[in-house]
Amino acid sequence: MKTYDFNEHISRKNTSSIKWDETARVFGSSDVLPMWVADMDFQAPKEVTQAIMDKAQHGIYGYTSISPSVHDAVVSWFQKQHNWKLKQEWLTYISGVVPALSATIQTFSNPGDKVIVFSPVYYPFYDMVTNNDRKLITSPMEYRDGRYHMDLQHFEEQLDSDVKLLLLCNPHNPGGTVWSRMELEKLGKICVKHQVIIVSDDIHADLAFNNHTYYPIASISEDIATQTVTCISPTKTFNIAGLQAAAMVTANQSLREELEFFLKRQGHFLLNMLGVSAMEAAYRHGKPWLDEVLHYIEANMDYAVDYIHKEIPNVSASKPDGTYLLWIDCSNLRLGEEELKRRLLHKGKLALESGSKFGKEGNGFLRMNVACTRATLQEGLLRLKTALS
Repeated sequence: MKTYDFNEHISRKNTSSIKWDETARVFGSSDVLPMWVADMDFQAPKEVTQAIMDKAQHGIYGYTSISPSVHDAVVSWFQKQHNWKLKQEWLTYISGVVPALSATIQTFSNPGDKVIVFSPVYYPFYDMVTNNDRKLITSPMEYRDGRYHMDLQHFEEQLDSDVKLLLLCNPHNPGGTVWSRMELEKLGKICVKHQVIIVSDDIHADLAFNNHTYYPIASISEDIATQTVTCISPTKTFNIAGLQAAAMVTANQSLREELEFFLKRQGHFLLNMLGVSAMEAAYRHGKPWLDEVLHYIEANMDYAVDYIHKEIPNVSASKPDGTYLLWIDCSNLRLGEEELKRRLLHKGKLALESGSKFGKEGNGFLRMNVACTRATLQEGLLRLKTALS
């Protein structure tokens, strides 16, 4: 029996929503349909809202610790959902995954060192490397049969003693690939061989579709876990990104102590109390909501892929393995980047992420967020057709 109505439209305008209220600043127009920022247009699980309300109604908002029950909720979730046996002492809390990327880069490398990423990839990966004065190395992936494939032979050839870290996105944003156990095992062995620390952004871990299984790379073997920092968060899963709660999972005590010392030097000690409450409630009580929302999102994804195939000539999209982000291939239109943007904004009145933001390998692609009502999706697809036909 369905508990949630994801077809219900809930206005997010005038709520300080980046997706809905910042289009004029970002795209130069306020009369576009926003399907760009990676958050959902759905309300979070009722239990999360109730936990926040209970905390707020207490009326005293002093310094708040992270209780053992929060650790237990995180550990239990990953054990039940992903068969990953964590230990509470492996957890280091931080406000978000992007700050975690920055913290690991600054902890385990020095200015001038190399950090490697598979491209295309979520664009803050690039920013966190270059803004911290490290040298960015990109390892291009091949997009084949609607899925990204790592070129591990080329990747290994790129490694030298100056490459200190790999930033991995698992599952992959923007392409939606959920890496197989075999792919991760091969990658992990290469990194162990060359003593490259793996920093894995697993924020989309819970959003794999049917017939696809998410594996944390740190769960593959003890050797790989020893040199891996896994960044986790309930924020994408349960649509609570504004509450800013995440954690780094580090089995290697030495690496963990280095990370925690860096955070202390930066003055990072506590999370927002509401974020902590939301994290625990989501991991303890959010499974039924997640099951329903994943079913709805997957149906939206199927609808969008079918629509593009039937209605928009020379444009293609394949159903991803997971996430709520559809990667749309417009390369056969042979439009320049600026012309593609112009058509979307002025002809289609549609705000999407340009593929080039994710690296040069993303040129000619668009990223569409389908975590919205079916009516919004239908309107967005109609606008896409208008823009590109």
